[in-house]
Amino acid sequence: MKYAYYPGCAAKGSTPEADFTTRLVAQTLGIELLELQNSGCCGAKEIRVVSRRLDLNLNARILSLAQGLGLDILTICNTCLLNLNQANNQLKAEPETLQKVNKSLSKIGLSYDGSTNVKHLLHVLLTDLGLDRLKQSVKTPLTGLKVAPFYGCHIVRPVKDLGFDVAKTESLEALVRTLHAHPVEYPGRTKCCGFYVLMPNEAAASGMIAHRLEEALKADADCIVTPCPLCHVALDMFQEQALGKVGIRRTIPVLHLPQLVGLALGISEKNLQFSRHLVRVNILGK
Repeated sequence: MKYAYYPGCAAKGSTPEADFTTRLVAQTLGIELLELQNSGCCGAKEIRVVSRRLDLNLNARILSLAQGLGLDILTICNTCLLNLNQANNQLKAEPETLQKVNKSLSKIGLSYDGSTNVKHLLHVLLTDLGLDRLKQSVKTPLTGLKVAPFYGCHIVRPVKDLGFDVAKTESLEALVRTLHAHPVEYPGRTKCCGFYVLMPNEAAASGMIAHRLEEALKADADCIVTPCPLCHVALDMFQEQALGKVGIRRTIPVLHLPQLVGLALGISEKNLQFSRHLVRVNILGK
């Protein structure tokens, strides 16, 4: 298995441990990642507010770079997944739009024909690698570990743009079970973490973050796992502040998806870079 790897901005800046551990897990599982060079930002959800044309050009450029390698894209960011898929779907459905975008891309020697697919690491583990093969690679079964899956918004909706209903299939729960851990049930697993509310209204975002964390704590989870680095920023970096405002003194570790998988594959906690988290991770030694 070989993919054009697009980690996104957050995994290169705020959460580099997500990028680092993705590479370790991929190497362990025999997944080859060829990182796209000078690929730029997908525009998050902000650029399109200013200019949808610019947003399409940014994403088409990323898609065309992968097309040039003859590879599908693997990303570890929910927002990158949604942005690239929405742009891709529009370009495939609107030949005139694709023609205009290609006119812009031609100025830098690129073009796009709509042939690139975009997948999240979660999708690759579930469908391309397969849970049976993943289970065979487990060296340190996470038996007894109670994990609260937290999907984040942009990997579950809108389904029509993503083409893969991860929440309906309970994909994170299935992956957690494959690692021999126990997925706990709680109401907020597919709700918003509050990340995109932080800038315009930090108080409201703090309440959302606290609510998600409190639900996982009440479910008696040992940790949270998320496939999105932006959700990790909200739930880990802002955890103490958010819980403090609602009078909760307990904390709960928040793991990136590749970190949880890496634990089960036998990768050391040091190499999984738990020390970069603001909330202390001590789940195997609890």
